[in-house]
Order: sequence, then structure tokens, then C-alpha cells
Amino acid sequence: MWPPLVFLFAAAIGLACGVVNGAIVTIARVPSLVVTLGTLYAIRGIDATWAGGNQINASDLPDWFNNIGFGTFLGLPYMGIILIVATVISAYAMRKFRTGRDFYAIGSNPPAARLAGIRVERRIFVTFAISGLVAGVAGALWLAYFGSVDSTAGTGYEFTVIAAVVVGGVAIFGGSGSVVGAVLGAILLQTIAAALPTAGVSSDWELAVQGGLLVAAIALDRLVSVRVAPALRTRRSQRAAG
Repeated sequence: MWPPLVFLFAAAIGLACGVVNGAIVTIARVPSLVVTLGTLYAIRGIDATWAGGNQINASDLPDWFNNIGFGTFLGLPYMGIILIVATVISAYAMRKFRTGRDFYAIGSNPPAARLAGIRVERRIFVTFAISGLVAGVAGALWLAYFGSVDSTAGTGYEFTVIAAVVVGGVAIFGGSGSVVGAVLGAILLQTIAAALPTAGVSSDWELAVQGGLLVAAIALDRLVSVRVAPALRTRRSQRAAG
């Protein structure tokens, strides 16, 4: 198969799933957390039924595809280059494009965003569509990196992703954070996971460490919000009086 078609096909599958989630959230008004978890388990069940006990191994894949996971360019692994490029593009889009700024506004205060003229439902739908597309491409890269995949691949990563973005400074309720912070959070968790066996600690503690970091990050974010909120209200009052 022509190489770009593989990733286009993976992106199309992810995009379709994202569109379904976005439509349910924006049209049916179902909470996004319920929708994403529900469709996650529904799709996982369909995948398990369709794939059964079959597994794709590196020997079943073309050499060019396996090379993406382990090949290098000027001494840099392809995966690292892809990560850097994706991070730079995403961070730039979130900071410079109006759509990215709208995402922050919606996460901070959806009613206020509506009053400001932002089409909240449309932006939310686009967010789910883009997230699904990126997830589809990430799935193809997963296969290229690990060289094998079955119906249970990625199980449990939903918690790891939440922990990574929260530890990276992204507010659990939205409105603040950055792409770079989320990437650094993921790198931190991966570094901890790799360091535990080296330090003689059982890998079973990995989830415990992730859970502890998640709780600590959320508690710190909440503490800062409670401390900062009165100061912000005072500043707004002073500006209004002046």
C-alpha cells in the first residue's frame, strides 16, 4: 500500500469516531466525559469481537512501516521528529489562531464565550473531530513503534493521558494549560515509568505514582484557583471603579 494511504486511512477512522462523539455532545447535549468513555468501551468491544484473538506482528508489516518506528534522520529518531513537529504546530495554532483562543475561552466559561460571539457548539464539534483524527494517526504510529497490536492495545492509556496533561499544567476543567506542558507531563510520566525498575521498584507502582501525581496536580490547581480568585475579583472591582 502507498505509505501516505496508511496514515490517511487511520486518520479517517479516527476522524469518523471524533465526529460521532462531537455530534453526540453538541446535538444530544450529553456530557463529554460520558460520551468519550461510552464510545471508548463500545468501540473496544466491537474491535475485540472483530479481531478476536488475532494479532498483527512486525513480520506482517512492510519494512518501510517498521522503519518509521525505529529509523532515524540525521541521528534523530523519526518518532522524535514527529513529536517535535506536532508539538510546535499545535502550540503555534493554540496561541496564534482565533480557533485556539476560542478553545481557551470555552474551557474557562462557556456562557461568557457565547456572549462574546463564539460559536461554542461548532468549536466543540471541531475539537472532537480534530482529536479523533490525531488519535487515528497516533494509532498507526503506535503500530509502527511497537510492531505488534491486538484488540487490547492501548488499554488503560486513557488514565495515563489524563494524568499526563494534568501533571503538565492543563486544568482538569479546561481553560488553561498548554500543548508543551502536556507533552512535558507525558515525558515526565514515561521517565518515571522507566526509572522505577532501575531503582529496584516494582513496575506495579507505576499506576500508584501516576495516581498520586494526578491527585497532587489537581489539588494544587484547585488551591491556586482558590487563592487567586479573590485577588482577581478585587482587581476587576478596582478597574470598574476607576
